[in-house]
Amino acid sequence: MANEKITSLQVALKAGVSQSAVSRVYTPGASVSKATREKVDKAATALGYRPNVLARAMITGKSRIIGLVVAYLENQFYPEVVERLSIALQAEGYHVLVFMAAPTIGDVQDVMKEILDYQVDGIVLASVSMSSELTARCSDHGIPVVLFNRDQDDPLMSSVTTDNRRGGREIAAHFAALGHTKIGYIAGFEGASTQRDRESGFRDGLEEAGLAVSFRENGGFKYEMARAAALEMFAGSDRPDAAFVCNDHMAFAVMDALRSKLGLRIPEDVSIAGFDDVPIAAWPAYDLTSYRQPINRMVAQTVETILTRIKDPAAPPQKVQFQGELILRGSTKTLKA
Repeated sequence: MANEKITSLQVALKAGVSQSAVSRVYTPGASVSKATREKVDKAATALGYRPNVLARAMITGKSRIIGLVVAYLENQFYPEVVERLSIALQAEGYHVLVFMAAPTIGDVQDVMKEILDYQVDGIVLASVSMSSELTARCSDHGIPVVLFNRDQDDPLMSSVTTDNRRGGREIAAHFAALGHTKIGYIAGFEGASTQRDRESGFRDGLEEAGLAVSFRENGGFKYEMARAAALEMFAGSDRPDAAFVCNDHMAFAVMDALRSKLGLRIPEDVSIAGFDDVPIAAWPAYDLTSYRQPINRMVAQTVETILTRIKDPAAPPQKVQFQGELILRGSTKTLKA
């Protein structure tokens, strides 16, 4: 029959190997000789056989699926994160299920319950946090959780972040070196650790230079909110001569608003700096000074952390911070020689 389901036993018979050998060929990490693999692959191709991943998961208790929860996909940083994490995990024999969540703990709760129904081997939370209660529940079920580009005060939670405080401090030092004195800050979602730490570092850096934040608005990590925040901050004659925007996605909105609605020149009238250094930041239309997150190292560390804890549930949680790099471009004035 054309629709007959081909079994591993049929593959084994055609390849002249045992059924367990076929199983090993399709089990990531299993020991199998090159000759046996070639025989099985040839037989499977000829028969049109595909292994039943879900059935194997029910037998082994391992789905080899990682749940990836992400919010803010309109932010250009996160599609890149999803792509690189997916590729890196697939290279290790895992598959990624992506779940969308709003950037609040309450909404993440519902998504997390759905993820647990898939019996995932691990969970990566990118740009979102979750309650200690749900963290404990995952721990009780032996499901490790890693936060990507977020952190929270929970000893059960692993996290991988850039040193956001340092980034904020370096941007403040750059503004001070340029001679700016009227400083603005446009915040992201107030509940995010990235927002908290970037602003904290920025304020510390300004204080070290004898300066302070004179103007503050909230952009909520959203383009339209950031645009409105910029129009509010720069509406009058008393306005900043430099502004740090908590991420690049909002910084683009700020630059668009200042140029198209208020006719301000960047950097002649105001210097603008962002955070993340997404590819669009280097486009001539923006040429944005930004603090670059080392995304490749962050992804590699996230994969290493989640796989380590899958293999050894007793492994202690890790909190890893990477140093980024301030990339200077045309949106901030150049230092005079």
